[in-house]
Amino acid sequence: MAKRDPYEVLGVARGASADDIKSAYRRLARRYHPDVNPNDPEAEDKFKEVGEAYSILSDADKRARFDQYGTTDDMPNDPFGGMGGGVSDLFDMFFGGMGQQSGGRRRQGRDGQDIQAQVELTLKDVIVGLEREIEIDRDTECNACHGTGVEGGKQPESCTTCRGQGVVSAVRNTFIGQVRTQTTCPTCGGQGTIIKDPCKVCRGVGLTTEQAKVSLKIPPGVDDGATMHLPGQGGEGTGAGRPGDLYVLLRVKADKRFERRGQSLLTGVDLTFAQATLGDQLEIEGVDETLPLHIEHGTQPGTRITLKGAGLPPLHGGRRGDLIVEARVKVPTKLNEAQVKLIKELAEVSGETIPKGDEKGGFLGGLFTKKK
Repeated sequence: MAKRDPYEVLGVARGASADDIKSAYRRLARRYHPDVNPNDPEAEDKFKEVGEAYSILSDADKRARFDQYGTTDDMPNDPFGGMGGGVSDLFDMFFGGMGQQSGGRRRQGRDGQDIQAQVELTLKDVIVGLEREIEIDRDTECNACHGTGVEGGKQPESCTTCRGQGVVSAVRNTFIGQVRTQTTCPTCGGQGTIIKDPCKVCRGVGLTTEQAKVSLKIPPGVDDGATMHLPGQGGEGTGAGRPGDLYVLLRVKADKRFERRGQSLLTGVDLTFAQATLGDQLEIEGVDETLPLHIEHGTQPGTRITLKGAGLPPLHGGRRGDLIVEARVKVPTKLNEAQVKLIKELAEVSGETIPKGDEKGGFLGGLFTKKK
């Protein structure tokens, strides 16, 4: 079976930084680790695939070779560059030994869950930034049992099947001889402990749900759909498990007055025929203040007027973008006889052909009303 593109496996772009690659690997490895997915061969295969992809992209030489040739066929057979333990050792390097450690003992516990939240902002918030507290529901240590899962806060009993190791060993005869393997203990599920008297509050889980407040400092210049990552602000883990992370999706509320194009904003202004012809001095409402708008004489429909620095700021600081104002010339739908006469005279003195008007409604059709 052909190996997939490691960038595709980790879900990162080819220009991703080392930190982005490591973060993607951590997330996927946690999701597909055999301890989290017992008796799931598909998850185990995905875990190995994620580990192989990371072994390529985390090594500068291997990554450069893949970027140049699009293959790793000429690399050593050991995809982990002689690390010996393969995927499990690579996972242990970054996750502190959720996999098998020396002596066969596993790190007991489970990492906390990641949490997603959403915050809505206005365009004005994008200009000045925003500090806000959000409320989230997350797992926290049970106060009744202090996280042990046992009634009264006592410690769980050691599993007699695996003797507290979390794994059981077996010897199999293969064509290359006897092979010793280790699998997750079926009695304790890899925890190494058994809870015979579960806590009545958390029912032996060791966790309860709390409503927590988290402070956010959202910088100016964020885009709609951007995500803030707050490590350790997710659900609490059990035992030696690490807390999960909090991911906050930022949604910028649409403003019907403006169309956003990066740091620039596009809006429109309605002009009368006289204003467009003779010019005018107006005021227009910006995102955060009222702005003067100069209309040149002879302004044509669709003309765009740029107000420098009245748009949105870049994410990492700097000059604001522009507010672009598009001129919309309003054509009157009702005219009286005096107005019609003036328009005809204007056409005549301008050397233009005098219009005959709407053929369906007579001279200029129903565009004008009789003067009362």
